[in-house]
Amino acid sequence: MEGIPTAWLQAREPLPKGDRETITLFRPTGPKELALIKESGDREFPPRLPEQPIFYPVLNEEYAAQIARNWNAASTDTGYIGYVTRFQVRTEFLSRYSVKTVGGSIHQEYWIPAEDLPEFNRNIVGLIEVISEFRQSTT
Repeated sequence: MEGIPTAWLQAREPLPKGDRETITLFRPTGPKELALIKESGDREFPPRLPEQPIFYPVLNEEYAAQIARNWNAASTDTGYIGYVTRFQVRTEFLSRYSVKTVGGSIHQEYWIPAEDLPEFNRNIVGLIEVISEFRQSTT
């Protein structure tokens, strides 16, 4: 530090903390789920349906885009539209869950039991934002 001008030291930005307060996650979704997210003010995910015991946010945009493009946008149930959402969740909350790899190295996700989703939603920091949209032609 010796020899570094004082003005430079005062203007420097702090280094990122090793223990980040939030983790960026992604969620592929269709228009029905997105409408429910919008109804919440872009602050929470809707409750799971009885046949959906797990909520699975994913760890990277590429994986979320694969699902939105190849699953959501390929389905008549979604009107051939898929979206990718991005959001921040408190690291402390996520620390109770392990990351699951469900295919290749990019296929990483958290498995959040449906009954934990309300608490998951309370640990979202900021808004849920749509970052990609996929549409498949029906002709």
